[in-house]
Amino acid sequence: MITDTHTHLYSEQFDDDRKEMIQRAIDSGVTRFFIPAIDSSYTERMLDLEVNYPKDVFLMMGLHPTSVKENYKEELALVKDWIDKRKFFAVGEIGIDLYWDKTFLEQQKESFKKQIQWAKEKKLPIIIHCREAFDEIFEVLESEKSKDLFGIFHCFTGTLVQAKKAISYNMKLGIGGVATFKNGKIGDFLNEIEIKNIVLETDSPYLAPTPFRGKRNESSYITKVIDKLVVIYNLPFKEIAKITTQNSKDVFGI
Repeated sequence: MITDTHTHLYSEQFDDDRKEMIQRAIDSGVTRFFIPAIDSSYTERMLDLEVNYPKDVFLMMGLHPTSVKENYKEELALVKDWIDKRKFFAVGEIGIDLYWDKTFLEQQKESFKKQIQWAKEKKLPIIIHCREAFDEIFEVLESEKSKDLFGIFHCFTGTLVQAKKAISYNMKLGIGGVATFKNGKIGDFLNEIEIKNIVLETDSPYLAPTPFRGKRNESSYITKVIDKLVVIYNLPFKEIAKITTQNSKDVFGI
């Protein structure tokens, strides 16, 4: 059993072959797909996925930091409404992104903090999106630090020091295609991080692993990430899959 802890299966990039793409992943051994939210424009697509794959698809709810705009309070209200009225498996993806635009930094911080508080109230993990914002992310995590704070640092691309700091806040590190890149850097020190702190992800359709880098990513390609971890941790493929799936169960509770 392989778990993809972060995949945007509802993406428009899969509209022409979604069924076939998901079947390729299932045929590759991926039987658990965790689906992060972006904003309300994707909610119906997420719910449709759950209807079509009720045993394999697990939904999250949250407001992505790049969707924090002028109407962010309306979007946050919708997030709160959804997590109050039905079951989700995490609050995410949430966080801070300063790569594209710094205009709404304070609103991103506010949204991140508020959604962390909702996750703690519901005893849910958080799924963190961080791009060029480690200091800002850690500042918020420090302010919300508690036994109820836990989750995954999605698509972790930081340094060894930042990795250890993330783990100190009860976060697993989401490892995907970047670990297979020659210039990915994280592969240089990942062997210094205990595998109990690692979960697998693709972030498909983004960040396809080598040898598919630059192309559309899909969940079946997670096997290429496992191949890389086999080398890093000197463990068999099946053992990597088993351990990382158990790690994901520890986070999501299933």
